[in-house]
Amino acid sequence: MTEKLNIGIILGSTREGRVSPQVGNWVKEIADERGDANYEIVDILDYQLPFLGTTDGTEPGIAAWQKKISELDGYVFIVQEYNHSFSGVLKNAIDHLREEWHDKAAGIVSYGSTGGARASEHLRGVMAELKIADVRVHPTLSLFTDFENFTTFKPAELHLSNVHAMLDQVNAWSGALKPLRVKEDTEEK
Repeated sequence: MTEKLNIGIILGSTREGRVSPQVGNWVKEIADERGDANYEIVDILDYQLPFLGTTDGTEPGIAAWQKKISELDGYVFIVQEYNHSFSGVLKNAIDHLREEWHDKAAGIVSYGSTGGARASEHLRGVMAELKIADVRVHPTLSLFTDFENFTTFKPAELHLSNVHAMLDQVNAWSGALKPLRVKEDTEEK
């Protein structure tokens, strides 16, 4: 029996009143029912990361963030669209690391007035630079139809098949890329 992959569901917002925990928990519930990987919520807020380059880098949150991302085989980014892009705190969190992201796969679940499509496109460019293989299926959630009063998450049933398809791709690619990470780890020793 092969060991299950570890997939982090990364909440990309730290804003007061954010809805990313609702979306992340929904994805995790769907994922956990599958039983095909170990899924966990990874909340950037828990790490209290300083802005990159503004400190000496010894804050405990930075080391904890590095350890967590290193432990994961793949990711699902929960991305909200702010001003046609993804949040600055997500970019900051991503930029705190480099090799820890390499040769892993990621899916995106986005939300916004246009389903977060523009934010996702920006994130895909960043992921390419970090050798993260982003998968094609991309569930997009509308603030107008999937949230009551823009704050209470009530997803339409139609998103369920897209979340499953996205998770299928994240798991397939994460598994396919794992031998590259094992090879690099062996070469470094």
